[in-house]
Amino acid sequence: VSTYSARFYQGRTLLGHIAGHMTKTNTIGYIASFPIPEVIRGINAMTLAAQKVNPNIKTKIVWVFTWYDPGKEAEAAQALIDQGADIIMQHTDSTAPVQTAEKAGVWSFGQASDMDKFAPKAVLTSVENNWGPYYVDRVKAVANGTWNQKDTWHGIGDGMVVISDLDSQMPSDLQAKVKKLQADLASGKVHSFTGPIYDQKGNLMVAEGKTADDGMLAGMMTYVKGVEGDIPK
Repeated sequence: VSTYSARFYQGRTLLGHIAGHMTKTNTIGYIASFPIPEVIRGINAMTLAAQKVNPNIKTKIVWVFTWYDPGKEAEAAQALIDQGADIIMQHTDSTAPVQTAEKAGVWSFGQASDMDKFAPKAVLTSVENNWGPYYVDRVKAVANGTWNQKDTWHGIGDGMVVISDLDSQMPSDLQAKVKKLQADLASGKVHSFTGPIYDQKGNLMVAEGKTADDGMLAGMMTYVKGVEGDIPK
């Protein structure tokens, strides 16, 4: 048995960097699916990146407890907008959040695929899941008898996490910064979780100059400073 996943949090780092520059209310709304480490990592990675460019950032979350429910996602997006969020993020898979954002005149980011065509005035970019190359490689391994057990956790550098085209409404200097950060994440020069990192209560999670190891990332169930609310039980 082999396992595979993607380092989606690297994509969230880029979205956070963009959000930190683009927000005017300093409030980012995040539609979350289920309280599992993958989702918590994404919330934290986005928040940390946004705070690096804008220390006043606050992240508000609505939990919908589903991966795909357009009605719930639309309601969550509107609730976050009503609370002052002028950028909507999602860890759910329908296009309802980006469409709700466009109707309200706020920014948004697509999830899992390029969602620009569904809300071209709102979507700044999307984090795409590029599973195809991994599937092809593993099927070929079965076919030619070279299959072996391995656990895969790839990111931007391996092409499993892809960032869609950046919207032309983003300033050109910001686009350049995003592309530089993307390259640095891909090469490993920059790590999404580099200390000092503090949790909501001010406790040190990652020391200055250190990075979170994969064990911490895989089991992450604590919000970083700047995220509002509690993690549902």
